[in-house]
Amino acid sequence: RWKFAFQELGRVYLDALGDLVIAIEHVGSTAIEGIAAKPILDIDLVVEDYTVFPEVRSGLASLGYRHDGDLSITQREVFTREDEGVPRNEDAQSFMKHHLYVCPKSSRELARHVAFRNFLNAHDEERLEYEGIKKAIEANSNDDRATYARIKEQEGVCGAFVESVLAKAGLVDGP
Repeated sequence: RWKFAFQELGRVYLDALGDLVIAIEHVGSTAIEGIAAKPILDIDLVVEDYTVFPEVRSGLASLGYRHDGDLSITQREVFTREDEGVPRNEDAQSFMKHHLYVCPKSSRELARHVAFRNFLNAHDEERLEYEGIKKAIEANSNDDRATYARIKEQEGVCGAFVESVLAKAGLVDGP
């Protein structure tokens, strides 16, 4: 279902942005085959470079997204849905909850997202370990999203695992 929801959103972005976008990457836990994950898609829209960014930002604004800056991660621009009806389209279709980022193709963060996804999809042991880590975080978060994020990011529960996977994938210091 996640793959289908990603494909639907990808069509909306391509209709709105055309060749401003050179790739659309499904990243995050929902892009890792066969593991349990929160039903929130993570999507990276890939652009050639920042010269097209003003047009991309405008196109996404017309769909109902707000640009929130890079939130301290270089070359990864965050876009937030104005409401649950975003992206807006002619069909007034409802889309799955998602996080949307715009990255130039040279972005270190994009390379990390793709390398992590690809490595876990190719390695059962690490994929199952990651699922176990995510389930443990969920169990300790009491269904509170802020607590989940704090445990995952600030307490470093996932950080060491992610870095070890990226090292195994050959992406220690980025591209």
